[in-house]
Amino acid sequence: QEPESCASANSATRASGLMTLLPSVCAHESDLQAEFLSLPKDSPGIAEQPCGSNLSFVGLKGFERRLEHAVEGVFSRVFKSGVRPIEIGRKLTREMDDHRTVDVRGRTVAPNSFTIAISPDDHDAFVDIADSLARELCDAAREHARDEAYTFLGPVEVELVVDDNQRTGTFSIESRFREGQGGAGAGSLVLPTGERFVLHEQMVSIGRLPECEVTLVDPNVSRRHAEIHPRGTGFVLVDLGSTNGSTVNGVPVHERELRDGDELGFGSIRLTFQAS
Repeated sequence: QEPESCASANSATRASGLMTLLPSVCAHESDLQAEFLSLPKDSPGIAEQPCGSNLSFVGLKGFERRLEHAVEGVFSRVFKSGVRPIEIGRKLTREMDDHRTVDVRGRTVAPNSFTIAISPDDHDAFVDIADSLARELCDAAREHARDEAYTFLGPVEVELVVDDNQRTGTFSIESRFREGQGGAGAGSLVLPTGERFVLHEQMVSIGRLPECEVTLVDPNVSRRHAEIHPRGTGFVLVDLGSTNGSTVNGVPVHERELRDGDELGFGSIRLTFQAS
Protein backbone atom coordinates (compact mmCIF):
# COMPACT_ATOMS: atom_id res chain seq x y z
CA GLN A 1 0.00 0.00 0.00
CA GLU A 2 1.42 3.39 -1.05
CA PRO A 3 2.03 6.08 1.59
CA GLU A 4 -0.96 8.32 2.10
CA SER A 5 -1.42 11.93 3.11
CA CYS A 6 -2.16 12.53 6.75
CA ALA A 7 -5.78 13.46 6.21
CA SER A 8 -8.30 13.92 3.45
CA ALA A 9 -10.07 17.23 3.07
CA ASN A 10 -13.39 15.96 4.33
CA SER A 11 -11.87 14.33 7.40
CA ALA A 12 -9.96 17.42 8.54
CA THR A 13 -13.03 18.88 10.19
CA ARG A 14 -13.82 15.75 12.20
CA ALA A 15 -12.36 15.02 15.61
CA SER A 16 -9.38 12.66 15.47
CA GLY A 17 -10.02 9.37 17.27
CA LEU A 18 -13.79 9.32 16.65
CA MET A 19 -15.04 5.92 15.57
CA THR A 20 -17.98 5.17 13.31
CA LEU A 21 -19.43 1.69 13.37
CA LEU A 22 -21.31 0.70 10.24
CA PRO A 23 -24.55 -1.26 10.66
CA SER A 24 -24.03 -4.96 11.02
CA VAL A 25 -26.61 -7.72 10.99
CA CYS A 26 -26.07 -10.53 13.48
CA ALA A 27 -27.23 -13.87 12.16
CA HIS A 28 -28.66 -16.61 14.34
CA GLU A 29 -26.04 -18.99 15.67
CA SER A 30 -26.36 -22.70 15.20
CA ASP A 31 -26.95 -24.97 18.15
CA LEU A 32 -23.83 -26.66 19.42
CA GLN A 33 -23.42 -30.04 17.79
CA ALA A 34 -20.10 -31.16 19.28
CA GLU A 35 -20.14 -33.30 22.41
CA PHE A 36 -18.22 -32.37 25.55
CA LEU A 37 -16.98 -34.29 28.53
CA SER A 38 -18.66 -33.43 31.83
CA LEU A 39 -16.41 -31.68 34.29
CA PRO A 40 -16.61 -33.20 37.78
CA LYS A 41 -17.13 -30.73 40.58
CA ASP A 42 -13.96 -31.90 42.32
CA SER A 43 -11.68 -31.74 39.27
CA PRO A 44 -8.13 -30.70 40.25
CA GLY A 45 -7.30 -27.10 39.51
CA ILE A 46 -10.92 -25.97 39.27
CA ALA A 47 -11.86 -24.14 42.43
CA GLU A 48 -15.50 -23.99 43.36
CA GLN A 49 -16.70 -20.42 43.85
CA PRO A 50 -19.50 -20.10 46.40
CA CYS A 51 -22.28 -17.87 45.16
CA GLY A 52 -21.45 -15.36 47.87
CA SER A 53 -17.70 -15.19 47.18
CA ASN A 54 -16.13 -11.74 47.47
CA LEU A 55 -14.93 -11.75 43.85
CA SER A 56 -18.31 -12.53 42.34
CA PHE A 57 -20.13 -10.24 44.79
CA VAL A 58 -17.92 -7.26 44.01
CA GLY A 59 -18.28 -7.84 40.27
CA LEU A 60 -22.05 -8.15 40.48
CA LYS A 61 -22.39 -5.06 42.68
CA GLY A 62 -20.42 -3.19 40.02
CA PHE A 63 -22.80 -4.58 37.41
CA GLU A 64 -25.81 -3.34 39.40
CA ARG A 65 -24.29 0.11 39.93
CA ARG A 66 -23.58 0.46 36.20
CA LEU A 67 -27.14 -0.51 35.34
CA GLU A 68 -28.54 1.89 37.95
CA HIS A 69 -26.47 4.70 36.45
CA ALA A 70 -27.59 3.77 32.94
CA VAL A 71 -31.32 3.98 33.66
CA GLU A 72 -31.17 6.54 36.49
CA GLY A 73 -34.59 7.13 38.09
CA VAL A 74 -36.28 4.34 36.13
CA PHE A 75 -34.17 1.76 37.95
CA SER A 76 -35.28 2.67 41.48
CA ARG A 77 -38.91 2.95 40.40
CA VAL A 78 -38.98 -0.41 38.65
CA PHE A 79 -37.11 -2.44 41.24
CA LYS A 80 -38.81 -1.47 44.48
CA SER A 81 -40.37 -4.92 44.23
CA GLY A 82 -40.21 -7.91 41.92
CA VAL A 83 -37.09 -9.33 40.30
CA ARG A 84 -33.84 -7.46 41.00
CA PRO A 85 -30.96 -7.48 38.48
CA ILE A 86 -28.42 -8.58 41.11
CA GLU A 87 -30.46 -11.75 41.68
CA ILE A 88 -30.48 -12.52 37.96
CA GLY A 89 -26.74 -11.86 37.73
CA ARG A 90 -25.95 -14.20 40.61
CA LYS A 91 -28.06 -17.02 39.17
CA LEU A 92 -26.58 -16.51 35.70
CA THR A 93 -23.03 -16.95 36.99
CA ARG A 94 -24.11 -20.03 38.97
CA GLU A 95 -25.53 -21.46 35.74
CA MET A 96 -22.11 -21.01 34.17
CA ASP A 97 -20.42 -22.78 37.09
CA ASP A 98 -22.96 -25.62 37.28
CA HIS A 99 -22.91 -26.41 33.55
CA ARG A 100 -19.24 -25.86 32.68
CA THR A 101 -17.65 -28.63 30.66
CA VAL A 102 -14.28 -29.61 29.22
CA ASP A 103 -13.82 -29.77 25.45
CA VAL A 104 -11.51 -32.11 23.54
CA ARG A 105 -8.67 -29.56 23.80
CA GLY A 106 -8.90 -29.49 27.60
CA ARG A 107 -10.44 -26.02 27.82
CA THR A 108 -13.09 -25.29 30.43
CA VAL A 109 -16.15 -24.21 28.44
CA ALA A 110 -19.16 -22.41 29.91
CA PRO A 111 -22.63 -21.79 28.46
CA ASN A 112 -22.87 -18.58 26.44
CA SER A 113 -26.59 -18.34 25.61
CA PHE A 114 -29.12 -17.56 28.35
CA THR A 115 -32.91 -17.32 28.26
CA ILE A 116 -34.41 -15.64 31.34
CA ALA A 117 -38.10 -16.35 31.93
CA ILE A 118 -39.95 -13.79 34.08
CA SER A 119 -43.57 -13.09 34.96
CA PRO A 120 -45.75 -10.82 32.77
CA ASP A 121 -45.78 -8.12 35.47
CA ASP A 122 -42.00 -8.18 35.83
CA HIS A 123 -41.59 -8.19 32.05
CA ASP A 124 -43.75 -5.05 31.82
CA ALA A 125 -41.60 -3.41 34.48
CA PHE A 126 -38.43 -4.23 32.48
CA VAL A 127 -39.66 -2.77 29.17
CA ASP A 128 -37.89 0.59 29.53
CA ILE A 129 -34.51 -0.93 30.43
CA ALA A 130 -34.56 -4.37 28.78
CA ASP A 131 -31.70 -3.60 26.37
CA SER A 132 -29.51 -2.08 29.11
CA LEU A 133 -30.16 -5.05 31.39
CA ALA A 134 -29.31 -7.58 28.66
CA ARG A 135 -26.04 -5.79 27.87
CA GLU A 136 -25.05 -5.63 31.54
CA LEU A 137 -25.85 -9.31 32.07
CA CYS A 138 -23.70 -10.19 29.05
CA ASP A 139 -20.86 -8.14 30.56
CA ALA A 140 -21.32 -9.88 33.93
CA ALA A 141 -21.03 -13.28 32.18
CA ARG A 142 -17.86 -12.18 30.36
CA GLU A 143 -16.27 -10.86 33.55
CA HIS A 144 -17.07 -14.08 35.40
CA ALA A 145 -15.61 -16.13 32.53
CA ARG A 146 -12.36 -14.14 32.67
CA ASP A 147 -12.16 -14.53 36.47
CA GLU A 148 -12.65 -18.31 36.23
CA ALA A 149 -10.67 -18.85 32.97
CA TYR A 150 -13.76 -20.11 31.15
CA THR A 151 -14.02 -20.22 27.35
CA PHE A 152 -17.12 -19.53 25.25
CA LEU A 153 -17.98 -21.23 21.96
CA GLY A 154 -19.68 -18.13 20.55
CA PRO A 155 -20.88 -14.64 21.46
CA VAL A 156 -22.67 -14.20 24.79
CA GLU A 157 -26.44 -13.78 24.38
CA VAL A 158 -29.14 -12.91 26.92
CA GLU A 159 -32.87 -12.91 26.12
CA LEU A 160 -35.75 -11.95 28.44
CA VAL A 161 -39.01 -13.83 27.76
CA VAL A 162 -42.47 -13.89 29.36
CA ASP A 163 -43.48 -17.03 31.26
CA ASP A 164 -47.08 -17.06 32.48
CA ASN A 165 -46.14 -19.77 34.99
CA GLN A 166 -43.76 -17.44 36.82
CA ARG A 167 -45.07 -15.46 39.78
CA THR A 168 -44.13 -11.82 40.23
CA GLY A 169 -40.65 -11.70 41.70
CA THR A 170 -39.60 -15.16 40.46
CA PHE A 171 -37.64 -16.18 37.37
CA SER A 172 -35.78 -19.08 35.78
CA ILE A 173 -32.71 -19.25 33.54
CA GLU A 174 -32.06 -21.75 30.77
CA SER A 175 -28.44 -21.89 29.61
CA ARG A 176 -27.09 -23.38 26.39
CA PHE A 177 -23.86 -23.80 24.48
CA ARG A 178 -24.09 -22.08 21.08
CA GLU A 179 -21.39 -21.87 18.44
CA GLY A 180 -20.61 -18.64 16.67
CA GLN A 181 -21.97 -18.07 13.20
CA GLY A 182 -20.40 -20.52 10.77
CA GLY A 183 -18.59 -22.28 13.59
CA ALA A 184 -16.44 -19.25 14.45
CA GLY A 185 -15.33 -18.92 18.04
CA ALA A 186 -16.25 -16.16 20.45
CA GLY A 187 -14.70 -12.78 19.79
CA SER A 188 -15.55 -9.09 19.85
CA LEU A 189 -13.95 -5.66 19.60
CA VAL A 190 -14.69 -3.13 22.33
CA LEU A 191 -14.76 0.29 20.70
CA PRO A 192 -13.65 3.59 22.29
CA THR A 193 -17.34 4.45 22.72
CA GLY A 194 -17.84 1.31 24.82
CA GLU A 195 -19.87 -0.33 22.06
CA ARG A 196 -19.12 -3.94 21.15
CA PHE A 197 -18.54 -5.15 17.58
CA VAL A 198 -19.15 -8.90 17.49
CA LEU A 199 -16.86 -10.95 15.23
CA HIS A 200 -18.27 -13.78 13.13
CA GLU A 201 -16.92 -16.03 10.40
CA GLN A 202 -16.59 -13.14 7.93
CA MET A 203 -13.41 -11.13 7.54
CA VAL A 204 -13.65 -7.67 9.14
CA SER A 205 -11.91 -4.70 7.51
CA ILE A 206 -10.59 -1.78 9.57
CA GLY A 207 -9.66 1.59 8.12
CA ARG A 208 -10.62 5.14 7.25
CA LEU A 209 -12.92 4.29 4.33
CA PRO A 210 -16.68 4.27 5.00
CA GLU A 211 -16.85 0.87 3.30
CA CYS A 212 -14.82 -0.73 6.10
CA GLU A 213 -16.80 -2.71 8.67
CA VAL A 214 -15.02 -0.73 11.39
CA THR A 215 -14.41 2.85 10.19
CA LEU A 216 -11.80 4.86 12.12
CA VAL A 217 -11.82 8.63 11.61
CA ASP A 218 -8.18 9.37 12.31
CA PRO A 219 -5.64 10.98 9.90
CA ASN A 220 -3.00 8.46 11.02
CA VAL A 221 -5.15 5.51 9.93
CA SER A 222 -4.82 4.25 6.35
CA ARG A 223 -7.81 3.95 4.07
CA ARG A 224 -7.63 0.17 4.35
CA HIS A 225 -5.49 -0.35 7.41
CA ALA A 226 -5.97 -3.91 8.67
CA GLU A 227 -8.24 -6.94 8.68
CA ILE A 228 -9.35 -9.47 11.28
CA HIS A 229 -9.74 -13.03 10.01
CA PRO A 230 -11.37 -16.01 11.76
CA ARG A 231 -8.90 -18.86 12.11
CA GLY A 232 -9.87 -22.12 13.78
CA THR A 233 -11.71 -21.16 16.95
CA GLY A 234 -9.95 -17.79 17.22
CA PHE A 235 -9.16 -14.62 15.28
CA VAL A 236 -6.03 -13.15 13.66
CA LEU A 237 -5.14 -9.48 13.07
CA VAL A 238 -3.45 -8.81 9.70
CA ASP A 239 -1.91 -5.43 8.87
CA LEU A 240 -2.40 -4.48 5.19
CA GLY A 241 0.88 -2.63 4.78
CA SER A 242 -0.55 0.49 6.41
CA THR A 243 1.51 3.68 6.49
CA ASN A 244 1.78 3.85 10.28
CA GLY A 245 1.39 0.15 11.08
CA SER A 246 -0.73 -1.79 13.56
CA THR A 247 0.16 -2.74 17.12
CA VAL A 248 -0.94 -5.36 19.63
CA ASN A 249 -0.26 -4.34 23.23
CA GLY A 250 2.07 -1.63 21.93
CA VAL A 251 4.18 -4.00 19.78
CA PRO A 252 4.17 -3.48 15.98
CA VAL A 253 2.79 -6.55 14.18
CA HIS A 254 2.14 -7.71 10.64
CA GLU A 255 0.07 -10.72 11.66
CA ARG A 256 -0.87 -11.82 15.16
CA GLU A 257 -3.28 -14.31 16.71
CA LEU A 258 -5.44 -12.40 19.15
CA ARG A 259 -5.86 -13.29 22.80
CA ASP A 260 -8.41 -12.14 25.34
CA GLY A 261 -7.66 -8.62 26.54
CA ASP A 262 -5.27 -7.65 23.71
CA GLU A 263 -5.16 -3.92 22.96
CA LEU A 264 -5.12 -3.19 19.22
CA GLY A 265 -3.60 0.09 18.02
CA PHE A 266 -4.41 1.87 14.75
CA GLY A 267 -3.08 5.44 14.57
CA SER A 268 -4.14 7.10 17.83
CA ILE A 269 -7.14 4.78 18.32
CA ARG A 270 -7.15 1.80 20.65
CA LEU A 271 -9.57 -1.13 20.51
CA THR A 272 -9.75 -4.07 22.89
CA PHE A 273 -10.20 -7.66 21.74
CA GLN A 274 -12.25 -9.89 24.03
CA ALA A 275 -12.62 -13.63 23.46
CA SER A 276 -16.31 -13.50 24.35
